[in-house]
Order: sequence, then structure tokens, then C-alpha cells
Amino acid sequence: MKYVVLIIDGAADYKIESLGFKTPLDVANKPVMDFLASKSLAGTVSNVPAGMVPESDPANLAVLSYDPAVYCNGRSPLEAVSMGIDMQPDETAFRCNIVTLDGETMIDHSSDEITTPEADKIIKTLDEHFGDENKKFYTGVSYRHCLIWKNAPEFKNFMRPHDILGKLITEHLPPEPFLSMMRESYDVLKNHPVNVARIERGLRPANSMWLWSPGKKPALPSFKEKWGLNGAVISAVDLMKGIGICAGMKAIYVEGATGNIHTNYKGKADAAINALQSGTDFVYIHVEAPDECGHRNELENKILSIEYIDERILKHIYKYLESSGEDYKIMVLPDHPTPMCIRTHSSDPVPFIIYSNTETNSGVEVYNEDNCTATGLYIEHGYNLLGYMIC
Repeated sequence: MKYVVLIIDGAADYKIESLGFKTPLDVANKPVMDFLASKSLAGTVSNVPAGMVPESDPANLAVLSYDPAVYCNGRSPLEAVSMGIDMQPDETAFRCNIVTLDGETMIDHSSDEITTPEADKIIKTLDEHFGDENKKFYTGVSYRHCLIWKNAPEFKNFMRPHDILGKLITEHLPPEPFLSMMRESYDVLKNHPVNVARIERGLRPANSMWLWSPGKKPALPSFKEKWGLNGAVISAVDLMKGIGICAGMKAIYVEGATGNIHTNYKGKADAAINALQSGTDFVYIHVEAPDECGHRNELENKILSIEYIDERILKHIYKYLESSGEDYKIMVLPDHPTPMCIRTHSSDPVPFIIYSNTETNSGVEVYNEDNCTATGLYIEHGYNLLGYMIC
């Protein structure tokens, strides 16, 4: 039996007036998802436990069957693992976004989805200015980077920049010495050559760092020991690859995978098929694009990203599995909603479908929030969901 999980990050939403009080999942042209849904086990699931912040780390840990209340220790350490950083017990990882500020207002958590080569120059400058024997900055992907701090000062979790888009930052700033570093970074970066060039091209500058989600080195039980399956993770973002690595799964690199709507969809499908052909039993494909479009308030692109996932990823994987001669199951779901009206994550349940080529369920006519809710199947704890697929 082969298993494929496709995470359409942030695709779930609330009803939108301009769409005739429908959601992006309602209106997107996604014939493969809808066909599979018509023969699937369908329902809704809560991936983020009550009281936890609805971020991708607890949500995806849950989908992979790890209880976030037990295993979630901040996303930054997971990202650090993906980046090949060998964290020591006395080190703390911090997510370091490079953001666009206008005075005291958070304009963009992604600096207009800055390219990784540009971001690398920014991060090198931050490391030259702030780095020392205790602090080291590492370049990630696009706007997502990492600070490793040995014997870091006492801290509490910091505000997530994508939660305060268009808002004043003054009530959401961290304590010292983190605050001084963030303020000083603006002076360091505002006239940086990369930002001067970006402004000339009509793009937003990466004029400040923003630290958040600190944590210590994580440890997860082996996915193979838990389920008896060889697993692989395919994602553009270090968080997802880090979760996979910590669980003993293979993290597969895909050229051109960006974490936004312009990602290499076909490359992810090909990587999944190659992994299945090479003996991998379980492939976890994570696509960030709908989530980023939600954060950026790009409704048309959010719909388009869902359509791209259907046409360029799911269609190819389904066709391969159908021709492979092996039994298989496909599960499709968002990790969490990213509603357009709030431009950040919510804790609402998300719709899921589990398709099996060996059995037919009653399914739903169209894969969307309302139809999956109407089945009455609700899984309160997301870490139990995978047991409905691998059974």
C-alpha cells in the first residue's frame, strides 16, 4: 500500500461576499480533488489544540500523528534542523523574518516575497553586524531565516509578523535585548544596496528583521517505528523539512520550490512519484502557496494556487498511482485555514478527504468546507487523523 498526503496550506477560508458568499475551495476549478472527494471518506479535523497558536508547526505535527501539546517546541528549531544546523542543548533558535516596516506599521511579513539570493545578502549583513561568539544568523528561503543564540536571555514567545499586517507594531514588540536588535536592524538595512535596488524596481524593501518563535532542539519519535512505513517530506519551507528530518523521514529537495504561488508544482509531483517508485511508502507533500496568498490578501491568486495544485500536482500523482498496479490512498487537507478577511491563520476545523482505490465511500460532490462538515465526521484531535488513513 502506498500513501500520499497533500497539504494545501491555508486553503480553507470563510465565505467571501465577492465570491457570492462562497470560499476559494468552492469556486476553484479542481476536477481531480472533486472527483476523489466523491468517493472519499470526508469530514473535518481540528489540527491545532485549544489554547495553542494556529501555526503550521502544531498543525502539521498533528497531521503526521504527533500530539502538538507534547511535541511542539516552536518552529525555529525545526527549521534549524532542516538547514543542517547541529543545535546544542545551550542554544536557542529564533525565526528571523526580514520584513517591511513603514515607521511603526508592519507592511509586509515577507518583504514582497524577497528572493533567496537577495535575502542571503541581507542575512550576511545582519550576521556581520550582530553576530558574535554567541549569535549566528543563517540564511533560509525567501524571507524565512534563523538566528541561533547560545545562552540566550530569558524570553517568552514573540508576536508573529503575519498576525499584525497593516497594524502598528508598538504593542507587539519583544523585550530587551531583542527589541534593541530589531530596532537597530532597521538602521542597518534601510539603505542596504539590495533594498535600494528593490525600491528602484518598485518592490518593498527588507528593512528590518523580526524575531519570533524561539525554541530548543526538538525530538520526535521515529515515523517508521510508529507506522512501519518509509516516509518522505516534500516542501519548500524549512519547517516542514525539519519536522520530517526529526521524525526520521527523508526530506526531498525540489529545484524551484519557493513557498509561494510561483513554486515548481510539477517538480513536487515528479519528486513524489520518484520517491514512490524508489520504495518510499508514505509521501507528505506540503504546498505553501494558498497560505501565502491569504497572508498577502490576494484572492484571485489563492483560488489560482488551488487550481495549480489540482492540475499540476494531484492530477499527475493520481495518474501515476492508478497506473502503478499497487493499492494506494490519498489524503488532501489544509493544515489550518488562512482566511482572507484576517490575513492570518485561524483555529477552525479544516475539511479533509481520504481516497482509497480499494474501497468506495459516500463522499461529497464538491470538496469544500460546508460539504465536509455536513458529513458529520469530526475529528477533534488532529493527531488521530492519520489512523483513519493508515488502517
